[in-house]
This record gives sequence, structure tokens and C-alpha cells, in this order.
Amino acid sequence: MTDFLRKSTIPFFVFVTGACVLIIEIVAIRILAPYFGNTIYTISGVITIVLLALSLGYYSGGKLADKHPEEKIFYGIITVSGFTVIFLHLFSLIFLPSIGYRLSIIEGPIISSVLLFFMQSFLLGMISPFAIKLQKMRLEDLGVGSASGQIFFWSTLGSIFGSLSAGFFLIPNFGIDKIVLSVGVLLIVLGSFGILVLKFSYKLFVIFFLLVLTSYFVSSLDLNMKGAIFAKDSLYQKVIIYEGVYNEKPARFLQQDRNSSAAMFLDSDELVYEYTKYYALYQIFNKNIKQALMIGGGAYSVPKALLKDISDVKIDVAEIDPLLFDLGKEYFNVPSDPRLINFAEDGRRFLHDTDKKYDFIFSDAYSSFFSTPEHLTTQEFFELVKDKLTNNGVFIANVVGSLPNPSTRPRTKPESFALSEIKTFKSVFKNSYFFAVNSPDSTKPQNLIFVGYKGLDKIDVNKPEIQQSKNYIMSNLASKQINLDNFEFSTYPILTDDFAPVDYLISKEFTNLK
Repeated sequence: MTDFLRKSTIPFFVFVTGACVLIIEIVAIRILAPYFGNTIYTISGVITIVLLALSLGYYSGGKLADKHPEEKIFYGIITVSGFTVIFLHLFSLIFLPSIGYRLSIIEGPIISSVLLFFMQSFLLGMISPFAIKLQKMRLEDLGVGSASGQIFFWSTLGSIFGSLSAGFFLIPNFGIDKIVLSVGVLLIVLGSFGILVLKFSYKLFVIFFLLVLTSYFVSSLDLNMKGAIFAKDSLYQKVIIYEGVYNEKPARFLQQDRNSSAAMFLDSDELVYEYTKYYALYQIFNKNIKQALMIGGGAYSVPKALLKDISDVKIDVAEIDPLLFDLGKEYFNVPSDPRLINFAEDGRRFLHDTDKKYDFIFSDAYSSFFSTPEHLTTQEFFELVKDKLTNNGVFIANVVGSLPNPSTRPRTKPESFALSEIKTFKSVFKNSYFFAVNSPDSTKPQNLIFVGYKGLDKIDVNKPEIQQSKNYIMSNLASKQINLDNFEFSTYPILTDDFAPVDYLISKEFTNLK
């Protein structure tokens, strides 16, 4: 046993620290997303700074190991890295809310990553070259090449473990704060333990990890490339425009990554997708719309419809992908109208930065059918939206999810993005309404329409003037309204910036979708 521990102790420590590096890197993106969006700048900024820190750590750790090949220094570096993780995360809780929004979405992720994620990555980068030196000293018969291969093997295997555990277990089940602080505590405990056994007694020790990996891979959608007239990789996604048929009518489709996200009939101005027609619900709550905001442009179907509805309306559109507005004008008949102003910005960031108050805000910011920007689903986001509404302002959001069968009472808590999101929405908008575009009785994934009204008047969708409306969306509202009394919401979490496992919850709902 003593010989086994002598050979395995250093690789074990390298495995754990390798896992911590990847957990920090993945979580870092989620930490920055509420301030800079889940953009290519955020992802690239985090990866760049972490890799830079690791490379400098490798270099510095190698030089230090040659000068001072002492195990106490090795374990000390691990311990200090743990304290650094905790300290910098606590610092981020002050820095990002106060400074984050003042930085642009381009340089902001770089600056924030340098301040928040560089030092711990640098220290953890020092581990591998130091470990190679110590392992060679422990096992004199081991060649330099074998020692290096052994350490890099366990370090990389740990990184794989960290990546999988972060994506499939940690983030879906724990808040960001808990994950980061736990990583810091783990490193402190690990390094401190190593220091305690430096007298080479090599007493048996047990460090037990329980890993539960829940892996759900979404079935691939068939890409209808027949009739494609445009295809390009934008900064954020693969964009394809193609022509086809929808409801027996010729149509032009906008595909973002994996799904058709918007469309336009070629022979009429009628809105194509049923859920987009629910924008007209603003008429029930506030007909006097002067200022409107659209979060997510897509093919600009709803902005075009609102321009036709109201002659004096002014519409701001926050569409993060600048390519889409140009494509909208070229392929989807988006007018050059002074009433319509496009902002190539993340919707949440735009809301924070603007001083405007809006009578109507419509949110439809899906990058794909399977992907929802998690920072646009949280309680903090809805609070920001509410703050930017006028006193009688109305907020309508398209949410893709599935409603569980209310008659099913499983013993364990079922995951449901839809019910968690409804609970989150209601925690902010006390005067709120929810509709299922297909049917409230369906358990299949569908478009769900959330309506939050800042005014105090309660709306009864069974009123004769609504049921007798010439607009069939209005006249059928009662049959589409979700009866919240059918569900027990106490078991579902409110989504926050700290805890919003959106990707995981949606993957659960769409696992069986073909």
C-alpha cells in the first residue's frame, strides 16, 4: 500500500487540480454572461485569459521546481490557489455589479477575466511541471518522458472529468457561488492535507468523489437546405435563409444554428408562426403604445407587424447579431423606417444601459429551439424589464418549454424549465398571465406566452369583448390560458443569476423531440 501511495499521490493531486481548472473555466463564462451576454467575446475572452495564465504558470512552475524541488512548495501552491479562488470570487460579487455594466461587451470579458480568473489559473498551471519534477524524484527509475506523460495524462483526464461534471452535474444542481466556493475549499483541503503528510508516513487516506453524470443528447434536426439562398457563419451562429412551403403557402425561412427561428410568407403580410401573433395581446392591456422594445429581432416579423398596427409608434430592437438586421432588410422586407431603430446589443445589456421607459416590451431571443440565453430567464432580468416599463406597460415573452402532466405525482421532484420559469416570472410580475400556443393540456414542447402587466387592473380573458374579438388569437385566449392551480410550484426553484440551470432543464424537456 505504501508503494502504491508513493506512486499515486502526485498523479491524484494533478487529476483533481486539472478538474478544478476546467470547472473554473466553464463557470467563468456563466459568471460573465449576465453582464456581457453569452457571446463569442465572453467565451473567447475567458478561454484566452485562462490559457494565457496556464501557459505562464507552466513556465514559472518549471523554473521554480528546478530551483526548489520541495513538496511543501507544491502543496503550498495548491493551498494558495484555493484561497485565491475564494477571494477573487468574493471580489467578483462586488466588482461585476458595480463595474461590469460600464465595460463594453468586447473588452469587458477580457478585463474581467484578467482580474477574476487569471491568478488562480496561473497558480494551477504551476502544478503540472512541479508534479513532473517531484514524481521523477520519487521514482528514480522513471524516465523524464514517462513522468511527463504520466502527469499530463492525469491532468488531462482530470480536465475531462471537470468539464463533464460542470456541464452535466454541478451547474444543473448547484448555484454558481456554491460551485466556485466548493472548488476553493477543495483546493485548500487538498493542499493542506498534502502538507500534513510530508513526514512520509504515507498513512492510508481516502478522498471519495461521488460523480453523477446525467447525459442527455438532443436529437438532431433535419436541416432543410432545399431552396437555400443564403448561408454564413456570423459571430454568434450559423445563419441560413431558405425558401419552402408552410401551411401550403410559399415562405422564406431564417434558420439560426439548428432550427428555423423566423419566417415570412412570400405572398402575404400574415405572420407565419402562431406564437408571433400573440404580440397583439398588448391591445388587451394597453392600446396606447408609443414606445416599444423588441428583445431579439430574428427576421423582424413582430416589429414589422407593430409598425403597421400603430402609425406613431417608435420601436427599438435589441438584436445581438448585427448580421440579422441587414438580412432582414434584404430578404424579409424590413423597411427603412425612422420609427424602427436597431441596436446590435445583448437585450439585457441594452435594458440596463437605456434610460427609456417602454409601454411595450416583447422578448423572443432564442438563438435556437434548444438554446435559451439563461441570463434572459432569471429573476434579475425580469426585475430589470419591469423597471423599464411605464406604469401601464406590458411585457410579453415567448418561452419554449413543456408543461408536465398535472395528474402525474412522481415521488421525486420532476425537472421543468417551464414551471420554474413561470414561478420566476410570477415572483416579479404579480399581475401575470400564461398561455400555451398549442394547448395547455399538451405535455409536448411548445411555445408558451408569458404576459406581465405593470398596471393593477386584472384581465379576464372570458370577457365578452375578448371572446367576441375578430382576432382569433384573442377570441381563443380562454382555451389557451394555463391554469396554474393544476401545478404544485413549491418544488420548483426560482431561477436567478446564481442558479439558472436552463440548458439542463431544457435538455430534459427536449430529449425525446425528433
